[in-house]
Amino acid sequence: MAHALKHVDTTKRAGRFARWYSAIAATRPARLVSRHVNWKLDPWLLRRSRGRFSTTLVFPTDVLETTGAKSGEHRRNAVIYFHDGTRVIIVASNAGASRHPAWYHNLCAHPDVVFGGAAMHAREVQDPQELERLETMADHVFPAFAIYRRDAARLDRRIPIIELATAEPN
Repeated sequence: MAHALKHVDTTKRAGRFARWYSAIAATRPARLVSRHVNWKLDPWLLRRSRGRFSTTLVFPTDVLETTGAKSGEHRRNAVIYFHDGTRVIIVASNAGASRHPAWYHNLCAHPDVVFGGAAMHAREVQDPQELERLETMADHVFPAFAIYRRDAARLDRRIPIIELATAEPN
């Protein structure tokens, strides 16, 4: 069931608590918990709270539903998002790890996804100037993204940014 996504204003920098929580999220223990626990817990929390609560607390988060690239099975992952006009933007950071998150591979193989209960089409942003602009916006929403980008670059990985556009009805 689709619900209205909270509109995310990227013109404002994150507040003091959000910057503090983001700094905690960028620590090694928090990244470990995020990769091994939160990704399983957040879709459940979001479903049970009707989109009001997840472990990301103050950061806008919703459920991305993909089809497994190899298995074809239905997958659900909670991801932080923001808006750029009518597009929803998500970042495949995987907390700065050396590999992309599994959901990134799934949406590359099957770009028709569901986000926040709405059918959408995913496309990776390729234009360097657009990427730079969206990275700045992402850093305003979740300051840890800058740390994740730095750490991923040290491992020779560029963090993909994905735009989700409302799917056209057939």
